[in-house]
Amino acid sequence: MSLPALFIVGAGTEIGKTYATAALTRRLRDRGRRVRALKPLASGVPPLDHPDFAGSDTARLLAAQGLAVTPETVEACSPWRFAAPLAPDLAAAREGRSLSLADLVGWCRARLSEAREGDTVLIEGVGGLMSPITEAETGLDWLKAQGLPALLVSGSYLGAISHALTAVETLRAHGIALAGLVVSESEGAPTPLDTVAGQIARHAGVPVGRLSRGGAFPENLIELV
Repeated sequence: MSLPALFIVGAGTEIGKTYATAALTRRLRDRGRRVRALKPLASGVPPLDHPDFAGSDTARLLAAQGLAVTPETVEACSPWRFAAPLAPDLAAAREGRSLSLADLVGWCRARLSEAREGDTVLIEGVGGLMSPITEAETGLDWLKAQGLPALLVSGSYLGAISHALTAVETLRAHGIALAGLVVSESEGAPTPLDTVAGQIARHAGVPVGRLSRGGAFPENLIELV
């Protein structure tokens, strides 16, 4: 099976969503696939000319695609960037800006329409599944409006099992197709990655892959994309 597009969502914030998206991008490109990885909405992003920009999520996704960091590539990957490391609606308000879900969804649909046959488009969400993105809407609303299958990313920290399974049930309740679940290893987690992933897999009802720190995207999930 080959999916032309996939939406990467998180069971929480700062759990390895961008790392998983970048790892998937590299793995698909290694297989000869054409991939476009996008993070349309990003908070906590320093200015392009700041030394810390190289460590931003946008820069990591561009590197995974083999693209240089330029004003054009950054804008094409992440058109809505905010400096404050807050939920996008709060980060935008600090800059006197606002964000429309319709504009966000429309931008993503335009990028999907540009894709050639055989291309894979990966759209990475922001924060956790229920993180607010506008004054009225959350990441779940964005995902529902986009109408794409989801790849859920979880951490392996204490509490990750409950958070991951809660996110799975939320996606099911809203009729969103879930292609699989990646458990990304959390630094300093008290329980081994394999143990956490195994517990999640017992209840998730979808393929579950393990992504260790510094490791490659899980082989059992690459066949789903």
